[in-house]
Amino acid sequence: MAKRKGVMSDQLKAELAKDLGFYDVVEREGWGGISSRDAGNMVKRAVELASQQLTSKNQS
Repeated sequence: MAKRKGVMSDQLKAELAKDLGFYDVVEREGWGGISSRDAGNMVKRAVELASQQLTSKNQS
């Protein structure tokens, strides 16, 4: 099976992981080492940021 290309950039994922406090796990074990809860929190935060950007763009 072909590996799917992610939607988020590696830079954004790293920034989110740092903000959420589990980047040390990523450094030690890679992205496969994070918990599903951490992954879910990362996606949730990315959606929140995107929503905020769209809202501010629409208000300008």
